[in-house]
Amino acid sequence: MPYYIGVDGGGTKTAYALFNEEEELLALREGPGTNHENLESAFDEAAARLWAGIQELLHETGRSLDEIDFILMGLAGVDHPFQYDAIMERLRTHGLERFEIFNDGFIVVKAGSRTGAAIGLNLGTGTCCNAIDRGGRRMQLAGLGDFSGDIGNGQWIAAQAFRLIYDDWILGIEPTELTAMAKKAFSLNAQGDLLALLQGIPEEGGSETARALIRMFFEAANQGDPPVLQLIDQMAMRGAQLIAAHLRALDFPEEGAEVVLSGSIHTKLPSGVYVALLKQKAEALSGRRLEFHLLAQPPVTGCIKWILQILQ
Repeated sequence: MPYYIGVDGGGTKTAYALFNEEEELLALREGPGTNHENLESAFDEAAARLWAGIQELLHETGRSLDEIDFILMGLAGVDHPFQYDAIMERLRTHGLERFEIFNDGFIVVKAGSRTGAAIGLNLGTGTCCNAIDRGGRRMQLAGLGDFSGDIGNGQWIAAQAFRLIYDDWILGIEPTELTAMAKKAFSLNAQGDLLALLQGIPEEGGSETARALIRMFFEAANQGDPPVLQLIDQMAMRGAQLIAAHLRALDFPEEGAEVVLSGSIHTKLPSGVYVALLKQKAEALSGRRLEFHLLAQPPVTGCIKWILQILQ
């Protein structure tokens, strides 16, 4: 029986999955992040981590690399041909032969859509919006931080939540429910305590402090907090602009084009107010009725669907 491996490589963690030809998930393990942009040795370290993760999956399942018919990887940070060539070259030196690499945003499309052709908007630590149309053409938008106007991701939300509290408590500009929430959650008694909170918010996000601020942000939105709702509107408009750009550039049905929402902002947080507004704005901006899906399974499951399409 043929076996296949799918890899979903992100900035903070990487998922390795073993599948059979029936698309059954036989084993799943996690390892450290493999985005070369976050690693000191860049592509060399990313390739070494990927190779080690694959070897560990094989060891745990009692398989050898010779038994694996194909490996497909969706890797964060692989956005341009030179990055693709660099990581492919280094993985070949480790001994990989039958494999392919795409940006990780594309496996979200395969994992969450009915047809395999959809737009995938991912809001996690970062922002990306990838699409595969019904002719198989691919396009990637966002993912360049400030250079591509990325907003709505965890890093951005944590920073914006802190700024709203700062503007309220320190500058006295506009009151927000976030201030009372943060004072209670972090036991803040003086303005200096708020500034000390910055030590717990690394630039890449993902800390307990950042996660708490993100959750407060959406709780405040659900309570109708005006300054938070202004930012929710910005998030929804930017997402709608990305979706509409894909619809203009690629070939999707006039009615019912699929949009897959993935990442922790969409799937793990009380972000219903934002999601509803995103749908409204995306349909208004594109002039189309859209079919939205929240990704309900691990993105790595998109790898097996894509592998079987490649090997047909």
